[in-house]
Amino acid sequence: MTPESFIASKAAEAIKALYNVEQDPSALQVQTTRKEFEGDLTLVVFPLLRISHSTPDNTGKAIGDWLQENVAEISAYNVVKGFLNISLSPLYWKNVFAEIAGEADFGQLPSTGRNIMIEFSSPNTNKPLHLGHIRNNLLGASVADLLKAAGHNVIKTTLVNDRGIHICKSMLAWQKVGEGRTPESTGIKGDHLVGDCYVAFNNILTAEVKELVAGGMDEEQAKKEAPCLKEAHDMLVKWEQGDKEVRQLWEMMNSWVFAGFDETYKSLGISFDKTYYESQTYLLGKELVNKGLDMGVLVRDPDGSVWCDLTADGLDRKLLLRSDGTSVYMTQDLGTAERRFAEHNLDSHVYVVGDEQNYHFQVLKLVLKKLGFEWSDQIFHLSYGMVELPEGKMKSREGTVVDADDLIEKMYQEAKATSEESGKLDGISAEEQDKLFRMIGLGALKYFILKVDPKKKMLFNPKESIDFNGNTGPFIQYTHARICSILRKAAEKGVDYGTASLAGAAELSPKEIRLVKILNSYPQRIAEAAEIFSPAVIANYAYDLAKEFNQYYHETPILKEENLDVLKTRLLLIDTLASVLRKAMAILGIELPERM
Repeated sequence: MTPESFIASKAAEAIKALYNVEQDPSALQVQTTRKEFEGDLTLVVFPLLRISHSTPDNTGKAIGDWLQENVAEISAYNVVKGFLNISLSPLYWKNVFAEIAGEADFGQLPSTGRNIMIEFSSPNTNKPLHLGHIRNNLLGASVADLLKAAGHNVIKTTLVNDRGIHICKSMLAWQKVGEGRTPESTGIKGDHLVGDCYVAFNNILTAEVKELVAGGMDEEQAKKEAPCLKEAHDMLVKWEQGDKEVRQLWEMMNSWVFAGFDETYKSLGISFDKTYYESQTYLLGKELVNKGLDMGVLVRDPDGSVWCDLTADGLDRKLLLRSDGTSVYMTQDLGTAERRFAEHNLDSHVYVVGDEQNYHFQVLKLVLKKLGFEWSDQIFHLSYGMVELPEGKMKSREGTVVDADDLIEKMYQEAKATSEESGKLDGISAEEQDKLFRMIGLGALKYFILKVDPKKKMLFNPKESIDFNGNTGPFIQYTHARICSILRKAAEKGVDYGTASLAGAAELSPKEIRLVKILNSYPQRIAEAAEIFSPAVIANYAYDLAKEFNQYYHETPILKEENLDVLKTRLLLIDTLASVLRKAMAILGIELPERM
């Protein structure tokens, strides 16, 4: 029972006793007391005046007097202009703490029975994963775990964009300048090798455009007429026609990329329940296009291309099939959406995609609606801001992206250097140190990215993220390690806090009550974060909890407490706190070490 529902139930009892009126507790307005007033929760009195037939102040005072006299968990009250501010007693918070400590699944909300699919990552197979993909992956995986904690059934999926003009560009460049290189012959990770080919294609294109412009052609026209671009498009047509040689080259280069992706996903701790491939789904969209033509929803232009006219909806005409019959992204998104809702009986589908694709998903929902799919309203685009670096934006075509693998290694090295500077690695083996550095490095990276509201653009600074002080992952990891150290020392002294009896324990101190209040708000934070798809809510909750513990730790010499019952209560409290920290940080995909 939440504090709000507790106060509402007791206020309903007071109303029955004072005015002989049955009152539904859920109809009472109970809210957190404003900071400028004394109290924990506030009952809004004004709606009760029709029952009391008295003034707001007298009604509030009458209910307050009854509560203070009859409810041991209420210690004080005050009335301010029709608002009854109520203070909960230490007894109430001790009982709450006992409930939290005794609940193994604390924070896990009841099952909703809703099936939610979340699609994230969805990379192109023409380049390795980079910093932008990292934000996408971390956000998608974290939102999936957040929705699970909120009681939903979650299916994590990715759609690999393994066909299209982008991969044809890399394939063509490999034929022209690749000289038969493979990951095995070069020692280069497969996705990196293919990404190098994509950059090489852009170099070829730039040179050809320059040559055409020098010959007198307009630059915009030159960008369309460049021979390599036409060759790449011809290769795409051959691919869709099933050309044997093109398909063999495509399969070989994609296999290199998939192996590279898997390695990066493993490093980040990312997994999927199901992987879709555009090469296997784009034909589904073509079937829907034919259906739309039959319905009169779509139109075919004289050149054979197929469009959806959205001008009446305030948008423009959207291409769904090119004149040569090849698909566009929208085509396959239509088909995969239909298949997913049918296969998984979805209640909702969340796409984690950057905000530069806002228009795409606006169109997707609209076209599906016109095709007769009412569930299109259950599609949600989790639009997030781009990640930038102190030196500016990244550009894939120019090869100026921050590679995900390089960044993961950089974070490891930053964690190693910072940990070695701290001088606190004595007694930790080299193997344990290696694991610790990876844990800290990834924790710093994930937390720095996930603590930012998804809708906001963000500036990523590796060195700032690794700081052991402030609102960072390592600060929370160090807090957890500090708690574990206290518990180990207590165990070495033979103190078994598992036998703590809170019933007979002394009252909690104000600082301990503050910790219990923050602990008790965890389920509410889960519900709030899941409602808005924002792991940032949980990240900042974990920071607030860790910060409050550290203040408590500096003011309270826990292990020096001579009263055994008080000592056991304090140990149980910080053990419970460590458990909630682990749950919260696990939603962010972050491990917490026992030693640092």
